Amino acid sequence: MAHAYTPGLKVTEKTLIKKKRILPLKGEVVVKAGDKVNPEDVVARTELPGTVEPINVANILGVPPEDINECLLKNVGDEIEKGEIIAKSKSFFGLFTSTCQATISGTIENVSSITGQVLLRGKPMPVEVKAYLKGEITEIFPDEGVEVQTLGAFAQGIFGIGGETHGELKVVSPTTDSVLEEKDITSELRGKIIIGGSLVTAEALRKAIQEGVKGIVVGGFDDKDLRDFLGYDLGVAITGNENKGITLVVTEGFGKINMANHTYNLLKSKEGQLACINGATQIRAGVIRPEVVIPAEGDIHTEFAEKKVISKGVEIGSPIRAIRQPYFGRIGTVTALPSALQKLESESLARVLEAQFEDGGPKAIIPRANVELLDE
Repeated sequence: MAHAYTPGLKVTEKTLIKKKRILPLKGEVVVKAGDKVNPEDVVARTELPGTVEPINVANILGVPPEDINECLLKNVGDEIEKGEIIAKSKSFFGLFTSTCQATISGTIENVSSITGQVLLRGKPMPVEVKAYLKGEITEIFPDEGVEVQTLGAFAQGIFGIGGETHGELKVVSPTTDSVLEEKDITSELRGKIIIGGSLVTAEALRKAIQEGVKGIVVGGFDDKDLRDFLGYDLGVAITGNENKGITLVVTEGFGKINMANHTYNLLKSKEGQLACINGATQIRAGVIRPEVVIPAEGDIHTEFAEKKVISKGVEIGSPIRAIRQPYFGRIGTVTALPSALQKLESESLARVLEAQFEDGGPKAIIPRANVELLDE
């Protein structure tokens, strides 16, 4: 039987989810294999070296560079505080004194009698890596980090902004075509991950930040509102580091697009449970998709034995999503897979499939490269 290999967008009721939690530099792992963890639990920590700041001590004191060692009150490696005098010179038989103060807190990194500069190293910056998921530590990478595994529901989105966060799931939009508006955001939603329908307005997003909402999962978002919200065009940048006080996961695309029924129904069935979400997105090589993880109770060692799954690609009956116009964002089911190449409007030849969209209407003929497989 003919089939096509396409990118898979996972939306599944229960699966085994693995996340590696790795430090940016070698440090200390503070948990051990088998430990049960919650999203806020620290699993590893390290310290990033502080910034380096040069001071031209010779110029400040008005002395030749080769004389600065005689003027220094601190040695290499000594700790200093911002505003502390680190060098002093006297002139005219000691009647006049010039001083040089530290511009940051930290240590003396280097002294150069050639340039007359002193390098100050800022205090180390502590970095902690948290578990992100409620689950179990299954592997330790010495001095680097851990792997966390959990059983749970899992849904990927198309686009997102903001980093990792977690909270209780709360359905706000009653249907998949509802628009999440400013009036829908109340103080009762503080600390929650809220589920919308087809669109969230810019006003609602700002109100959600004011009310302390942790995250929003919704079908669509207007690209102009996104640009205004961020203050810049994203281009092909990697998202996830935006410090806006909220995480947004868009499941379908830009504009007003109904959230897929199976995604909405899955999230609605988990209302009241803990959800861990991440808006990080990368659309270039090494694709990263935004995600919603809803951990479930269960033993990962007995209830869900890990199996190697081989993708069969698109087959008749496979759920798919159109990823290009004129059907962009629509969800359907493959009803036929013609084996012969067909001529497109562009006059090029391509393999196509026939699909029936879940929102009704006639069956559509779509190039196989214009759809992605929904992994359920």
